[in-house]
Amino acid sequence: MEYTGKGDPARSLALLWRTSERPSRKGKPELSVDRIVRAAIEVADAEGLGALSMRRVAEKLGVGTMSLYTYVPGKPELLDVMLDTVYGETARPEDVPGGWRGRLEQIARENWALYLRHPWLLQVATSRPVLGPHTTAKYEYELRAIDGIGLSDVEMDSVITLVTGFVHGAARGAVEALEAEKHTGMTDEQWWAAHAPFLHRISDVSRFPVASRVGEAAAEVYGSAHSPDHTFEFGLQRLLDGISLLVDSR
Repeated sequence: MEYTGKGDPARSLALLWRTSERPSRKGKPELSVDRIVRAAIEVADAEGLGALSMRRVAEKLGVGTMSLYTYVPGKPELLDVMLDTVYGETARPEDVPGGWRGRLEQIARENWALYLRHPWLLQVATSRPVLGPHTTAKYEYELRAIDGIGLSDVEMDSVITLVTGFVHGAARGAVEALEAEKHTGMTDEQWWAAHAPFLHRISDVSRFPVASRVGEAAAEVYGSAHSPDHTFEFGLQRLLDGISLLVDSR
């Protein structure tokens, strides 16, 4: 697990807001903070956060490792800018049908897609938020989705935290399912097929009647013991139902 905010605050904020950036040295391959950050994101997307290092990013760019330090102080600051950069990818349309519920649903789906595009985000603890322009703009947009519907400012923050926290957990399950197939070389269907003969031998319907009934019904629908997509869709609607009760009470 990596943590945001580990770098030097002044240097991180200067990078995030691009308040200072040294130009390329004459005769060297042209570099910039943006190019370095994009290469780092590509490394993390393809190889995971564990593979990310200043040396690996330099290799990706075809330059010497030390040349990166002209632009980025180190990996902690680089990670902060990587997060802020990908947070800028979420779509933020002004007109979303369905009122506040439709707007929250759109926000949830954008966050869901972001995690699936960049699974390494799930390996970064963000309790200390990245104070960058894209992160701030994302938070502003999400809050505006429920502004003026009767909630207090603290409740608005709590609702956004609730929705994005739910998406984070659901996305973790989805990514883990994808990673399991990649690392084991077996699909869920293949895994269950391999274990089916043993399950029939050890299963005891009289001892576990509810688990047997529900597990069989779920497996028939999902084709597996678990469906990340169904978990996301079902959970999102129930979450919005609960928020609706709060809004209606006002």
